[in-house]
Amino acid sequence: MRVLLVEDEQPLAKYIAAGLRKHGFAVDLAFDGRAALDKCEVTPYDVVVLDRDLPVVHGDAVCRHLAEQGRARILMLTASCEVADRVDGLTLGADDYLGKPFAFSELIARIGALIRRSAPARPPVLRASDVVLDPARRTAERAGRLLALTPKEFGVLEQLLTAGGDVVSAERLLDKVWDEHADPFTNAVRITVGTLRRKLGEPPLIETLTSAGYRIKA
Repeated sequence: MRVLLVEDEQPLAKYIAAGLRKHGFAVDLAFDGRAALDKCEVTPYDVVVLDRDLPVVHGDAVCRHLAEQGRARILMLTASCEVADRVDGLTLGADDYLGKPFAFSELIARIGALIRRSAPARPPVLRASDVVLDPARRTAERAGRLLALTPKEFGVLEQLLTAGGDVVSAERLLDKVWDEHADPFTNAVRITVGTLRRKLGEPPLIETLTSAGYRIKA
């Protein structure tokens, strides 16, 4: 899932981003409010994690604009954490509010909850044929055999299983599983699908539709 982290303290931003990536999120960074708005104009983020006291454009203005546009779920992550601050942030349009300092496990849980709220309801465990994927535990199995998947392979499989047999384009996989540093002309999606196929084994589960994308076989 694609997350935009907006934080002007760059060492902290890079630390949080690294932690989110370890949990399988594709993370882009913005260090001021103007950059955040620009990125949201071109990328469909699932969640925006937003500091309030930002340079160039204040975080409150960013929150209000994104909420009016309905572009993404917004989690305010800020040192301003008194009751009045939380009320202000939620009134501006934030979907959730977490004060600093924070427990990383709580941040992960809150982002996951926002993603579930923004997407159509789906079962907590995804299944197709003899494949079982548990997004919360970050595990995937086939016929009882645990699959050793990279974060990108896991993300691709999650997207395909979520689609329930519908075709998922390479462009959508790139948007949801990779971050802004991914080259849109790269073969990363094709290569990742190839390695995922090998790890899934026989019989083949992922079908390629030329010029359309990929889907899980019925």
